[in-house]
Amino acid sequence: MSDAFSMSVRVYMEDTDAGGIVYYVNYLKFMERARSEWLRNLGLNQQALLDEGTQLVVYRLACHYSKPAQLDEELVVTTTVENVGRCRMTFAQQIQRNKELLCAATVEIACLEAQRLRPKAWPATFKSLGLV
Repeated sequence: MSDAFSMSVRVYMEDTDAGGIVYYVNYLKFMERARSEWLRNLGLNQQALLDEGTQLVVYRLACHYSKPAQLDEELVVTTTVENVGRCRMTFAQQIQRNKELLCAATVEIACLEAQRLRPKAWPATFKSLGLV
């Protein structure tokens, strides 16, 4: 649906368990950062969206862990928009090390009215960028 967005992340001690392997939930944090940077790359940021009454939240997530990442490795997180609905957007995200797949996820984001936390259609800024 759209071009893939990629960013690098470095694995720090705080990202690992006692064995020096990335703790499973931190892959989700890396993916969250990549979606936030994807927005920023488009000229949007979450604070501005909140200020205009829009909140983006994870609605559904499916994740498959293939191989572990370890301390000090450089990873690449790729984010691609797969589908856009009236108030939801589905992303395919991957984390790779040297083009080797470590983790893949499908992440569905919901667009909410920030005060009432109810679904709302994508704001005009998303439409003007051709995202919806």
